[in-house]
Amino acid sequence: MTLRLKINLIVGALTLLFLLAVLGLQLRSMRDSVHEEVLAANRVAAQLLNRTVWLYAAQGTPAMLSFLQGTGRVRANDITLFDKDGRALYRSPPSPYKAGRDAPAWFEALIAPAPTVQSIEFPDGKLEVRSNATRSALDAWDYAVALVGGAAGLLLAVNLLVFWLVGRTLRPLGRIAGALEQVQRGRFDVALPPLPGREAGTIGTAFNRMVGEIARHIETERRALRAELQLSDSRELTRWIDHHIEQERLTIARELHDELGQSVTAMRSMATSIAQRSAGKDNATEHAARLIAEECSRLYDAMHGIIPRLTPLVLDNFGLADALADLAERTRRAHPGLALDTEVALGAARLPAEAALALYRAAQEGITNALRHGRARRITLRLAGTADEVALLLRDDGRGLDDGAVPREGGHYGLRWLRQRVEALRGSVTLENVAPRGAQLLVRLPLAPADTQTA
Repeated sequence: MTLRLKINLIVGALTLLFLLAVLGLQLRSMRDSVHEEVLAANRVAAQLLNRTVWLYAAQGTPAMLSFLQGTGRVRANDITLFDKDGRALYRSPPSPYKAGRDAPAWFEALIAPAPTVQSIEFPDGKLEVRSNATRSALDAWDYAVALVGGAAGLLLAVNLLVFWLVGRTLRPLGRIAGALEQVQRGRFDVALPPLPGREAGTIGTAFNRMVGEIARHIETERRALRAELQLSDSRELTRWIDHHIEQERLTIARELHDELGQSVTAMRSMATSIAQRSAGKDNATEHAARLIAEECSRLYDAMHGIIPRLTPLVLDNFGLADALADLAERTRRAHPGLALDTEVALGAARLPAEAALALYRAAQEGITNALRHGRARRITLRLAGTADEVALLLRDDGRGLDDGAVPREGGHYGLRWLRQRVEALRGSVTLENVAPRGAQLLVRLPLAPADTQTA
């Protein structure tokens, strides 16, 4: 049901109630009027006949009958003459007023009073005057019919006028509803013109503002989606690049270990053999051979120091805990004055290979920066994990950060690359100063339930 029809029905119902109240008051007024008229006419007729009937009664019944026939009918009364035996000698004729018509019986019973009978007795008989409200009831019926007809016409006219006025008033709401339907279909370039009426104008202004805000929010969401897709692509690209770099590092490390390492070992063996054969025979040759053997040993040691920095082979063979222990041991050997404490408690954490490598690189980068830039003398390395997350904490007592923090896109290249690597795994990197001195590196990596590959 439309709002226009609802308003029209409400106004029509209120108008009908008003007209029914008016008709009820008019009906009550007509009833009182008919009662007063009929009862008064009956009393007047009885008093008039009571004074006159004795004059004619003294002359006999024929004189009384002649008088009544000449009088005819008294308004709103039926006159009947009875002889002394109770026989009706005369009845007044029917009223010629609106002859042949009567009000409906239900209406007459509703509006007319109960018949009143006045009796006048004389020696030869009795005269009876009975009230008759049929003509008054008919007048009231005709008036009521005219009143109801006028009320019905007024009700129809009022409803038609209200229907037209409401339609004219609600016309802007139709435009608003049409605009809302277009918005529902996905059109957000809809704009309403200035609408007549304060309320409609306010709604139109609010609608235009709402559509503008929706359009801006949708555009913002589209930009955010594009940015998220670009970020996702960037993360995938970072992971792809990182994977290939690690593969190249692994290849180089294996080449150094398998090919160059064996060649250097063979050169050292041959130089040692030459030095042994030349001992006591050719001092220059022996000295040169021993120099070559020593250089081969230093080259072998340097090569084995480079291999863990290229790729942690121990990580693939023994896992993250052993790889961190190996990193700590090599760091202690390289820096005898350094106090490096490690604590690994992975618990129920199951690390995929990429996460384990990222955490190892984070520890490696953090230790390198603490020694190279912070000149730390004590480093604490802790690795803790749960079924949902693993966190690596590295704290040192060095100089700390010069600016208090490392920007996301600034600072050392190694830290930037570490941040990109961790964020590609949906993790976070935090680097900050700690009191009283030093810096703290915190790396958090979430673990998906589907991650089953451990390191």
